[in-house]
Amino acid sequence: MMNKLNFLKPDRKNLNTYLYSGSFLFFIAIFDVFLSSFFKINITSFLPNLVSFLLPLILGILGLHLIRIEFSGIKNLDLLNKNINTNNFNATLTLIIIFAIIKSIAPVTSWFFIDANIAGDTKEACTGSGACWTYIKIWLRRFIYGMYPNELQWRINISFILLIALAFVGYFPSEKLRKFLTLYYVAIYPIIAFILIYYLISGGTFGLVWVETGAWGGLSLTFIVSFFCLIFCFPVGMFLALGRRSQLPTVRYISVGFIEFWRGVPLITVLFMSSVMFPMFLPEDFFMDKLVRVIIAISLFEAAYVAEVIRGGLQALPRGQYDAAKSLGMGYWKMHIFVILPQALKLVIPGIANTFLALVKDTPLIFVVGLLELVGMLNLAKTNPEWLGFAMEGYVFAAIIFWIICYAMSKYSYNLELKYKTDR
Repeated sequence: MMNKLNFLKPDRKNLNTYLYSGSFLFFIAIFDVFLSSFFKINITSFLPNLVSFLLPLILGILGLHLIRIEFSGIKNLDLLNKNINTNNFNATLTLIIIFAIIKSIAPVTSWFFIDANIAGDTKEACTGSGACWTYIKIWLRRFIYGMYPNELQWRINISFILLIALAFVGYFPSEKLRKFLTLYYVAIYPIIAFILIYYLISGGTFGLVWVETGAWGGLSLTFIVSFFCLIFCFPVGMFLALGRRSQLPTVRYISVGFIEFWRGVPLITVLFMSSVMFPMFLPEDFFMDKLVRVIIAISLFEAAYVAEVIRGGLQALPRGQYDAAKSLGMGYWKMHIFVILPQALKLVIPGIANTFLALVKDTPLIFVVGLLELVGMLNLAKTNPEWLGFAMEGYVFAAIIFWIICYAMSKYSYNLELKYKTDR
């Protein structure tokens, strides 16, 4: 016999009744918004406009309220209630997000694919109301290589292919050589990368035509700046973190001063100073390329943030780890290299990954000093008289590229977390 229903507080006694009723109301709400968005059909058009507009939301809230049953015994239902349906407020936010996604699917799909244009070679080929991917197709080479000469772009391709191939060396060595992988990635690999980029991309030797860094640009320059800044900022940040925890007052105060100074100024100001002011303090006969100055500036800036992330990991370790290492007769550096840092770095992988992601997304700021990476080339392309009015497509293209890069880095950091995860 059915128990008395309490719609104000659903419980397990009439689980199926509440579940079917709530699911039905929720489905009706979603279905109404779906018909309105995709087919312009309003099944509640006979009602006043305000009531018709709010009815899907009201039905959805009632539906989610009815299925909000504590400890229902249904795993997926309990998981849903725990994450997005804990109360009416969260249910309302969930519905608004779902409705917004459904409402945006049709126009976004239409703009991206159905009404988009990719054929042709001129602006006149874009006649519809959708995206003009012809603009991206024509400018794609510049978006990737910047103003680098077309006939020499094979040098960039070869350099990146070799760098990627050398990055996977760590997957193939024998057990005897694995102990040297850290030395390879920290010291040898960056040197090889510098040699490849300096001699192959820049040229000027071995019969290769010299290409000034002002002509470098696009996505390739984004990768170059990000790559070297990531390599340089990590060891500098690690030493700063150790210095800030040092017992030597001079080392500690210098580290604290460095970290607080670089964290207290905007990156755009640092880039401007490195490009305009810094050369004034150099000897007249000394020249440092603008790209080198920018890489140094970003590396020092991000090193301050890396230092604080690593310091958090160092402080999270219990004091017993330090005492145990000292009891084995280990000195300061041996203790930190073999005992402390491996544990501390493992704890702060998410923080380091977050800092590296911010670094990659900050690279477009080098546009202010005249270096045209991907976003810089987009800003240049959108001012071209023959392609005015297509900035949206360019920024969407850049957003997709940066999302792919950042998602890949985030996924890799998550895999590292799982690989080095240990129960504490």
